[in-house]
Amino acid sequence: MVDAQLALGVNVMTAHWEMTYGADRVKEIIEKDLAGKIDFVAQNVMSTDFEEPVFTPYVIKEVNGVPVAVIGQAFPYTPVANPKHLIPEWSFGIRDDRMQEMVNEARSKGAKVVVVLSHNGMDVDLKMASKVTGIDAIMGGHTHDGVYQPVVVENASGKTLVTNAGSNGKFLGVLDLEVKDGKVMDYRYKLLPVFSNLLSPDPEMLKLIDKVREPFKKELAEELAVCDEVLYRRGNFNGTFDQLICNALMERLDTPIAFSPGFRWGTSLLPGQPITFEHVADQTAITYGTVTRNELTGEAIKTILEDVADNLFNPDPYYQQGGDMVRVGGLKFSFDPTAKMGERVSGLELAGSALDMTKKYPVAGWASVQETVPENKQIWEVVADYLRDKKTISKVELNTPKLKNVEGNPGFAV
Repeated sequence: MVDAQLALGVNVMTAHWEMTYGADRVKEIIEKDLAGKIDFVAQNVMSTDFEEPVFTPYVIKEVNGVPVAVIGQAFPYTPVANPKHLIPEWSFGIRDDRMQEMVNEARSKGAKVVVVLSHNGMDVDLKMASKVTGIDAIMGGHTHDGVYQPVVVENASGKTLVTNAGSNGKFLGVLDLEVKDGKVMDYRYKLLPVFSNLLSPDPEMLKLIDKVREPFKKELAEELAVCDEVLYRRGNFNGTFDQLICNALMERLDTPIAFSPGFRWGTSLLPGQPITFEHVADQTAITYGTVTRNELTGEAIKTILEDVADNLFNPDPYYQQGGDMVRVGGLKFSFDPTAKMGERVSGLELAGSALDMTKKYPVAGWASVQETVPENKQIWEVVADYLRDKKTISKVELNTPKLKNVEGNPGFAV
């Protein structure tokens, strides 16, 4: 990925998943591979001992004669959503106050335009834009929203454009700013769809990708199974590929319940398209993919569901961590996104009977953020073995909760 970024011509970046390679590897890449080529910026990552900045907070670049500051905002909840032990000496957070300081400092150094490159997520960016002044635009990621036109957010000293350009290289966000007398006077924005099958690949980039893939080409191309319906991931409560992962966990680890993270990355497959090992890796490849089998009480299961639910549906965006609801296999329940914390999940049932809050149940999962995880297979091995055995999957029955109080919600589709 580092070589691909360099070849692509990336100028500035901030971070999220890079951190799951561990602090030492992150620093090594920044100091050896990116130095003098790509600016790595993050104003909101501090050392845990003396609260000193870990990374350069911003860079000022001249664009068509205009000094433009690009301030980095790494994913603020990295030590919560991902394993903290991988970056034990770094603390994260939204850090509005420091963001304001960096905006003021950049402008004092001559920046006429201030852009925040953010991995907050759309809702968090919208709130930040209302609180921090002097930002002209926030170009964000994390929640993978394809925002076709920027949201204009008013704050104490002006307005800030907030946008998000999807995921998986499906879109390219292009923002043009008209600057006169040191101020942004107008803008034009386009969310350009990338029709990759209609574009001729760059010969040098294609050569690089082929070189990187060559040692793994045979393994990646293995056809594991075929499914008769679309396999996708992006749904608030489940997706057919997520369900397939849950089914694999329950069958291969012999449990009646499975949890799978609500990740938003991973591409879709069409009906009848062979499911290759590469497709499985596309949905599961992380640095902490060990599967787990735990005995959890009914009360503990409900607590887990409530905790994840609050990460998503807390009315204050600053308490939202992005992603989607944990995917659940085997367990039926009702869900009220409008309820208070601890009251969103109800009516838990397993095999037609109410879940006993005091009884222990075997639960399969993966992507534990704990430092110590019992030795076991990786999730891609489990799913691949499951698919090899099935060969053909005619239908994937989605296990989704019964939703309450969503009538009239524009984000709800039957």
